Amino acid sequence: MKLIKMSHACVRLEKDGRTLVLDPGMFTEQDAATGADAVLVTHEHPDHFDESRLRAALEANPAAEIWTLKSVAEQISAAFPGRVHTVGHGDTFTAAGFEVQVHGELHAVIHPDIPRVTNVGYLVDGGKVFHPGDALTVPDQPVETLMLPVMAPWNKISEVIDYVREVKPRRAYDIHDALLTDLARPVYDRQIGALGGADHRRLAPGDSTDV
Repeated sequence: MKLIKMSHACVRLEKDGRTLVLDPGMFTEQDAATGADAVLVTHEHPDHFDESRLRAALEANPAAEIWTLKSVAEQISAAFPGRVHTVGHGDTFTAAGFEVQVHGELHAVIHPDIPRVTNVGYLVDGGKVFHPGDALTVPDQPVETLMLPVMAPWNKISEVIDYVREVKPRRAYDIHDALLTDLARPVYDRQIGALGGADHRRLAPGDSTDV
């Protein structure tokens, strides 16, 4: 499986000639979901869910489908009847040849005064890749490659490090990094790499690796 890092929280996975895209939001390239056979969306916040990008992907490929939670499905399902599937914690499904399990229910706490929205994470192909969205969800099975939300209004670096320790992946790749400045990146790389207990890596947008 090839993993392609797009900007911010978006990831493309390619296998056997098919493409699965996760969280093509507003900070992601305009064509991030172009060519997708399936798209997964973790929650409704615009840096993860951008309706224009999803519409473009589904219009370009009449066979493309979306799996997401209810709050997102309600916003786009009418335009694409039968192609938008609602999922929740504990569900399993096959999307574009990828086996997917759904983990988690709520977005991380930003502030006690801000209501928490729903959020799900996606475990792909039996733990090959886990994308938690905006939560520090720990799946109930081993994870080989963790997509690590490294910088967000709802987290701090000690929580990120402890999350890597708890999940215990073979490797962790940064996502949710659009707000992380170039000055801060070496600090985060050094501390997460030294303290997380896993192989910590960072891909620039457009870079890829095999997982």
